[in-house]
Amino acid sequence: MKSRELVHFVTQQTRFALVNNILQHPEQLPSMYELEELNPSVSEATVYKHIQKLIDAGIVREVPLDDDQRRQGYPWKFYGLTEEGQTFLDEHNLLAAEETLQQIYETISNKPEKMVKYENAPRPDDA
Repeated sequence: MKSRELVHFVTQQTRFALVNNILQHPEQLPSMYELEELNPSVSEATVYKHIQKLIDAGIVREVPLDDDQRRQGYPWKFYGLTEEGQTFLDEHNLLAAEETLQQIYETISNKPEKMVKYENAPRPDDA
């Protein structure tokens, strides 16, 4: 995919929202559930489909917890930007609002109890 095509691809509404959700997450590693909660107007299947497309494009990567770190009732797969994705977004000035996004995320009130639990779930160390 050419650079211009990739910008268009990444800035499609749902995909760009997901990239922003990753950037705004305290660890920049949300679980699928957290991504779904942050996008209530989009079906779970659509969120999953667009995350897969971002993975296929090399912008996002799936980051699993090691088996010995997994805990029952907590997520073990998380989604973060690849180094290439981070560089691409930076080069195209799509990261300018990263700090603001994190501040906005911190002000979200009325998060479901499960989302707060998942936010505090163990995350992979090497991410």
